[in-house]
Amino acid sequence: MRYFNAHRKGLIALALVTIGFYAFYFISPIKATSMLESSWRFAIPLVLAAMVGVIGERSGVVNIGIEGQMLTAAFAGFFGAALTGSLLVGAVAGVIAGIVMGAFLAWTTVKWQLDQIIAGVVLNIVAAGVTSFYYKQGYTLPALMPKFEVPILSQIPLIGPVFFNRGVFALAALVLVFVIQYMLFSTRWGLRTRAIGEYPNAADTSGIDVIKMRLINVTLAGGLAGMAGAYLSMEAAGTFERGFTAGRGFLALAIMIFGAWYPNRVMAAALFFGFASATASQLQIDKVVDIPQQFINMLPFVMTLIVLSVAAGRVRPPAAAGTPFVKGSA
Repeated sequence: MRYFNAHRKGLIALALVTIGFYAFYFISPIKATSMLESSWRFAIPLVLAAMVGVIGERSGVVNIGIEGQMLTAAFAGFFGAALTGSLLVGAVAGVIAGIVMGAFLAWTTVKWQLDQIIAGVVLNIVAAGVTSFYYKQGYTLPALMPKFEVPILSQIPLIGPVFFNRGVFALAALVLVFVIQYMLFSTRWGLRTRAIGEYPNAADTSGIDVIKMRLINVTLAGGLAGMAGAYLSMEAAGTFERGFTAGRGFLALAIMIFGAWYPNRVMAAALFFGFASATASQLQIDKVVDIPQQFINMLPFVMTLIVLSVAAGRVRPPAAAGTPFVKGSA
């Protein structure tokens, strides 16, 4: 009961999304399953990427470089697997690439105290340049990413086949949402993380090493961006092209704000964005409206502007997010 009271808004949001899909399922089972599948497929990389932003800003570091982290990881994952002939090597390479880029952002913003927005922009530019320069055509993955069926849960109507019969990155995204939610609000690490993101000077006075903790959190959070990028190139598309992430890192930041920096609300927000995209596609397939594909592709970003304009002033970011910490400063 205490857990429900503490996280009731996020749980209610997820419950409403679930109820809505089940209501649609009883009306049209095939169409509901197809649209939920499309919604979750769209949401998976956004959920993972938004978790990067949540951990970063809860620690006091604004991460504009999620797009670059994802792009680098997508490149490393795809070509790592293609060149070695091993999907495992590719997956590990993608995650490590995300961590390395996270370490770059952490070191420049926390240790060198470079402006966090500028550091993130630099990271995005470097990632776009490096991946474009080294990109080569003609490579393919050695095999399709395997799917794993979760016993019992995969048999649940509607949500079972969609959520519990997926590849490793998709299953990890689903689990990590609730793990990070629990860790942020029910563990000592979470309490300290929130402290250094809200009142770093008070946290320092109480004996928490703010600089060290920010370095570790932002670096390791990069592994989630690595998973998001590797999912896109290895599991969702099975290929890589220049500019492959196509702004998903920025969209994840909007979803993070819409979710008010709570992992479970972020997941509900990502599903909402995914459902809007799936609805537009379904309307086009059903010939209900004649919408050019370019406008359908624009829809998530138009929604981003709408959501940010609505959310502005209604949600409060961690107080110290974006502010460098100087030990001993008042």
